[in-house]
Amino acid sequence: MKLKSYRVRNTVAASPLSAWTDLLFKTGEMMHASAEVIGHRTARMALAGPAPSQSDRHEFNLMSQEKMEAAAESAHAMAIRMMSLHQEVARLAIQHMLDGTANLLSVASSSTLHQSGHRQSKLAHDTMRNSAEAVSQLNTSLAHIAQTGLQPIHARATANAKRLKKL
Repeated sequence: MKLKSYRVRNTVAASPLSAWTDLLFKTGEMMHASAEVIGHRTARMALAGPAPSQSDRHEFNLMSQEKMEAAAESAHAMAIRMMSLHQEVARLAIQHMLDGTANLLSVASSSTLHQSGHRQSKLAHDTMRNSAEAVSQLNTSLAHIAQTGLQPIHARATANAKRLKKL
């Protein structure tokens, strides 16, 4: 039974690390793609000079439009995730209060000193475990919010890098 409990805690502890690592790799991909796009567009601007062609003007206008759209999508997606995070935190707080109340009532209803000590120990153990799990869940949720915000920007940068490589 102890092994199963250990695995559950290990999974919870690994979850934030995994979420933040995924964010790190997605950010790296996006930065690499952005560098390629910036290099291509800067060269294109330099070659176009003071009289850019119609396709050049279209590409230059696309830069501004895409940035505004990606920023708006990113902000909207993160706002929605933040609202669900508020609900998640409220649910966790209520659940922890109910669990703590049940444990406190158990301690109060102890009939012997030994039983009271055992129940107090359980209360302390459960409180620490629940707190650690809550922090882990919150940390994972924050990483997911950041991933959600990065997704529209990542998608546009990588799509532009692929498109512009073909030109």
